[in-house]
Amino acid sequence: MIKVGIIGATGYAGAELVRILSRHPGVELVALTTRNYAGKPFWEVYPHLYQYVNLICEEMDLPGLVKKCDVVFTALPHGHAMPVAREVVRQGKKLIDLGADFRLYNTAVYEAWYKVEHTAGDLAEQLVYGLPEIHRDRIRPARILANPGCYPTSAILGLAPLLKKCLVDTASIVVDSKSGVSGAGRGLSLNTHYCEVNENIKAYGVATHRHTPEIEQELSALAGEEVVISFTPHLIPMTRGILSTSYAKLKNPLEQEELAAIYRDFYAGEQFVRVLPAGMLPLTKAVAGSNHCDVAAVADQRTGRVVVVSAIDNLIKGASGQAVQNMNIMFDLPEDAGIAGPGMYP
Repeated sequence: MIKVGIIGATGYAGAELVRILSRHPGVELVALTTRNYAGKPFWEVYPHLYQYVNLICEEMDLPGLVKKCDVVFTALPHGHAMPVAREVVRQGKKLIDLGADFRLYNTAVYEAWYKVEHTAGDLAEQLVYGLPEIHRDRIRPARILANPGCYPTSAILGLAPLLKKCLVDTASIVVDSKSGVSGAGRGLSLNTHYCEVNENIKAYGVATHRHTPEIEQELSALAGEEVVISFTPHLIPMTRGILSTSYAKLKNPLEQEELAAIYRDFYAGEQFVRVLPAGMLPLTKAVAGSNHCDVAAVADQRTGRVVVVSAIDNLIKGASGQAVQNMNIMFDLPEDAGIAGPGMYP
């Protein structure tokens, strides 16, 4: 059994990670840390896990926690995973970080967008960006695994076949994304107050959202050239889910069936990316509670553009489910262990 510790277990992503790993056939949860609930049974914080998770929330003793784990998950705000990474490397263990600290290979870019000093730049050679459908072979031996952000997961998986095949003008890419409120985390905020969110939709982080350089980094690697995009996220009044609609100018006209075949071929054998059949478009309810990313690409013959729609559950394929998918790869387990199957509907 793989011994697992979770630092930051009582946020939404951390709690979903606990839920998934509590039923994982190859895992033993050995430590759950929290700043606010030390000494409480985890099920008191999240009652749906009563009789499923009996661990007591604890304050973090970093060296002691790493010592008793094979892999440590961090679900922390940016800036807080760097000392954990150092201790994990020192003890020869593995880290899967659900935060932003290791997603950008260029630490200067990280500091410019996140406004904090990156103190673990010397570990850059040991980290891998953990999008399995793109980097599976690099994930297997990884020591520090940067779990992708939720918006980037939906955008990159939607656009990857187009960039890899050099089918679009890379200067023309626009990504428009909508997210449920759980993406903002469990902390109290006026922006996520019920009266502010209910019956409302709003754009935020226009031209400044911190996931932008992460999307550009991965699309640039796929395209083999620098890619700069326009990215606008929106908050919508639902609990979970992300729907991204991406637009780009095709270099040459494509028939719809040609485009569909490109996507089917690119994701052939990928059990968690579902390329939808003709006439069917992704919707958030179809992926809620699952580790799936649903994708559909439409060739707009009138404008010469391609429109790609992708949907994920932001807490699962956009966070904790993908983190477990990465862990399975790193430990040579079946990739779908603990995360197989459809979601819930309605």
